[in-house]
Amino acid sequence: MLALLRTFSWQELLHHPWRSVATLLAVASGVALAFAVHLINASAISEFSSAARELSGQPDLVIRGVQAGFDESVLAQVAKHPDVALVSPVLELSTYMLSPERSRRVAVQVIGVDPLAAASITPGLTAQPFPGQSRLVLFSPDSAFLNPAAFELLGLDVNAAQNLQDSDRPMLYLQSGLELKSVVVRGSVGTVAEAASAGAPAQSAAGRSPLALIVMDVAAMQDLFDRVGLVSRIDVRLRSGANAAQVARSLVLPPGLSSVDPAQSGSRSDSLSRAYRVNLTVLAMMALFTGAFLVYSVLSLSIVQRAPRFALLAVLGLTGRERMRLVLAEACVFGALASALGIVLGTALATLALRKLGADMGGGYFRDLAAPLFWQPWAALIYFALGLLAATLGAWWPARLAQDLPPAITLKGGGLGAGPARGPAAGLLLICAGALCAMLPPVFELPLGAYLGIGLLLTGGVLALPYGVARIYRLLVPHLSRRPLLLLAVERGRRMGHDAAMAVSAVVVSLSLAVALTVMVASFRNSVAHWLDLVLPADLYLRTALTSLAGETAFLPPELLVTLVATPGVARLQATTLRPLQLRADRPAVVLLARPIRDAERELPLVGPLLTVPAGHIAVYVSEAMVDLYGMRPGTVPERIEQALTVMPGARGLGNERLFVAGVLRDYVRQFGSLVIDRDAYQRLVDDQRVNDLALWLQPGTNEDQVRRVLREKLDSFGRNAASGAAPQFAGLVEMASTTQLRATSMRIFDRSFAVTYWLQAVAIGIGLFGVATSFSAQVLARRREFGLLTHVGLTRKQILGLVAAEGCAWTLIGALAGLVLGLGTGFILVEVVNPQSFRWTMDFVVPWARLLLLCLAVVVAGTFTAWLAGRSAASADAVMAVKEDW
Repeated sequence: MLALLRTFSWQELLHHPWRSVATLLAVASGVALAFAVHLINASAISEFSSAARELSGQPDLVIRGVQAGFDESVLAQVAKHPDVALVSPVLELSTYMLSPERSRRVAVQVIGVDPLAAASITPGLTAQPFPGQSRLVLFSPDSAFLNPAAFELLGLDVNAAQNLQDSDRPMLYLQSGLELKSVVVRGSVGTVAEAASAGAPAQSAAGRSPLALIVMDVAAMQDLFDRVGLVSRIDVRLRSGANAAQVARSLVLPPGLSSVDPAQSGSRSDSLSRAYRVNLTVLAMMALFTGAFLVYSVLSLSIVQRAPRFALLAVLGLTGRERMRLVLAEACVFGALASALGIVLGTALATLALRKLGADMGGGYFRDLAAPLFWQPWAALIYFALGLLAATLGAWWPARLAQDLPPAITLKGGGLGAGPARGPAAGLLLICAGALCAMLPPVFELPLGAYLGIGLLLTGGVLALPYGVARIYRLLVPHLSRRPLLLLAVERGRRMGHDAAMAVSAVVVSLSLAVALTVMVASFRNSVAHWLDLVLPADLYLRTALTSLAGETAFLPPELLVTLVATPGVARLQATTLRPLQLRADRPAVVLLARPIRDAERELPLVGPLLTVPAGHIAVYVSEAMVDLYGMRPGTVPERIEQALTVMPGARGLGNERLFVAGVLRDYVRQFGSLVIDRDAYQRLVDDQRVNDLALWLQPGTNEDQVRRVLREKLDSFGRNAASGAAPQFAGLVEMASTTQLRATSMRIFDRSFAVTYWLQAVAIGIGLFGVATSFSAQVLARRREFGLLTHVGLTRKQILGLVAAEGCAWTLIGALAGLVLGLGTGFILVEVVNPQSFRWTMDFVVPWARLLLLCLAVVVAGTFTAWLAGRSAASADAVMAVKEDW
C-alpha cells in the first residue's frame, strides 16, 4: 500500500509538471522575498548597531542633555560622587569634510574625547598615532585620527600614510560655518589601527564601523569648532559593586540633563527604521500569503481531477484520514522543496540588493551604509518553517475534500462536486473581524492589529467568493436567454461556483494586494506633491546641510543675509534655523524650525483647525508625530519644549511668556517629530542668529541663472573674507537649487523609497496570473469528456474554444472585481491606519482609477487568453475517444 501511495504521488508530479512547478514557485517566491528583506534589514541593523556601540563604548551611565551641547562644569560635579570611578567628556558634531583634492564634501562625524579616559570607557574610539610619532600628538590641536570608513571615503591608504614624514601627512578640511578648518591625519582609530599594525589593508579590518569618524582631543575640538566649555555627553564608569540605577537617582544634575542607560542609545538607532523594516517584511510576507492561496487553488483542482483515483484508493481500503494525510504529505514535500529553494533565492536576492540598492533599500535610513551580508541560520529555519506552514495551510481544505469524497458516486463519474454554494456567513464574519482589528491601537508602536485585519479581510473575501459568484451569475442568466453559448458558460459558472472561486482565489488575493499597494503609493505620492507645494513657495533655496545635526556646524552667518538680499533680481528672502532637540533619551531628536510666519494658515501645511493664541503665549506648530509621541495636542502648553528652550546654549529664558500649540502640521521628512516657531520669537528666547536654509523670491522677469552666478560669487567672496587662517575655500559649501529641482529630487527619492514596494507588487501579480494559468489549464483538461459530448451534439471546435474563453473571461472578471473591492478596502487600511501608526503622518486617500482599471483589465485578458490556450489543447483531442473515457 505504501508503494502504491508513493507511485500515486509521483505520477501526479510527472503527469502534471506545470502544476507542480506553479505550486513550487509560488511558495518559493514568497519565502525568497520575505527572507531577502529580513537579511537586508538584519545586515543594516547589525552594521548600524555596531557603529552605535562603538560610539557609545561601555559606560555604566551616560549624562545627556536636550540640546547638542551643555556646560562641561557638570563633569566635576559628577566626578565628586562617591560611587563614580571615572568620567569621560565627549563632544559629538556632524559636519562635512573635504578630501585633499577638495573635489567634493562628504558627511562625517567628529568625536572629541579625552585620550586618557577614552581607552577605559570607549575603546572603539581610542586613537593610535602612526609609528614613529610621539604620544603627545594625541593632544595636538590639529591632529585627526580616522576610522576605516573615513580612510576609504577619502581614498587614503593607511599603510602609505603611516610611513610619511610629519610634513607630508595628508591634510583634511572640516566645515565650520562657511570656513574650512584644516587638520592633519596623524593616526587611526579602532580596528584600522590594529589592521595597520599587522600590515593588513584598512578595508579588511573586521568589525569596522560603517560610519566615517574623525577622532580628536576634546579640548582641541572645542577650540576648532568654537564650542569652548561645551560637551555633548559624559560617559561614567562606576566603582565596583555600585548600582547604576541608584547612582542615577542620587545624581543632582542641572535642568535639561539626565542620566540614561547606555542601552537606550541602541534603542534610538533601532527605532529610526523599525517601522520601515517591519512594513517591508509584512509586505514581503504577503507574497507568501498569496502563495498559500495558490496552493489551495491548485491542489483543490488537482483533487477534483484525481477524484476517481482517490475513490479507487478508498475502495482498496484507504480511509478518509489516510487520504487526507496523503494530500498533506504531498503539500509538505512541495513546501519543503519550495522553502529550500526560497532560502537560496532569498540569499542571492539580498546579496544583490545590498550591492545595488544599499542597506536602506531606498528608505534613506542607512544612507551610504555599505553593510556585508549578515546570514542567520535561525532566521533561515524560521522562514523555511513559514514556507512549509503556508503550503500546509493552503492544502488543508483540498485535503478535506479528498477525505470526504463519496467513493461509489465518484467511481460512477459523479465527481466530487461542489454542491450548492454555501452562505457567506463565515466570510462576512471574517471581514467584520478584520475591520474591527484594523481599528485597534498600535502595539509596541507597530500596527499589528491592522496587519491582522488585512489578513482576515482577504481570507473572508475569498471565503465569501463562491456565494458572490453564484449570485452574480444568477442575475446574468435572464439576460442571456438568446445567447446559448454564453448562457451555457454562465450556467456552468452558477452551478459550479465553488470551482470558479477555487480557480480565481489566488488572483483575487494577489490583485487585492496589488490594488492596495497602488492606492497607498498613489495616495502618498499625491500628498507629498501637495505638501511640497506648500513648503517650497520660493524660487531659489540655499542650504548648508542635509540634516539638522550637520546644521550645528554647517550654517550661514547672519551678516551674510544683508549681502545676499542686496543681490540684483532678489525681491526678498526668508531665513530658517534648524536645531535638534533631544526631548526624550530613548527617542531620536526632534527638529526645531525657526522661520518667519506671517499667515500660518496659508504658509504651513496644517492638518485640522488653527487655534487663536492667548495673550502672553507664543505659538508653536507641531508635526503629527509630536502629537502621537509626546501628547502635544492643539491648545496645550508643550512643557518639554519649554524646558529644552530654557536650557539650550544661549537661552534667554521664557520670562512671563508661555508656549502654546496653535496647530498641527504635516511633515513627511522628519518621522520622529518637528516643530515650527516664528523666528523673531525664537531669537527672543535663544541667542542664536545662525541660518541653515534661505528661501529667495526673485523679481518678475529676472534671469535665474544670472542670479545664481552673482549669489555664488558673493558666497565665495564672503567665505574668503571670513576665513581666519590660510585654509582654502570651497564653492560647494552651500547648495543652491530651484523649486523645480527640489521637487524633482524629492519625488525621485520618493520613488526610490518605494522601489521595493513596486517589486513586491509585481511579484504578487505574477503569482496570481500564474495561478490563473495553472488553475484554468487543470480545469479545462479535466473536462475533456464534457468537450467530447459537446462535439457529439454538434458544437464546432471554434464554438468550444469560444465557450472556454467566455468562461475564463467571466471567472477572471468576477475575480478582478472581487480583487478590486478587497484591494480598495486593504488600501484604505494601509493609508488610514498602517501609515499613521507606523510613521505618524497622515495622507489623503486617493484612488487612481485609470491605473487600477488597466490592472484589472490586464488580469481579465490574461485569464481569458490562458483559458483559450488550455481549451485548444483539450478540444484538439479526438471527441470519440474522450467520450469513451466515460463508458
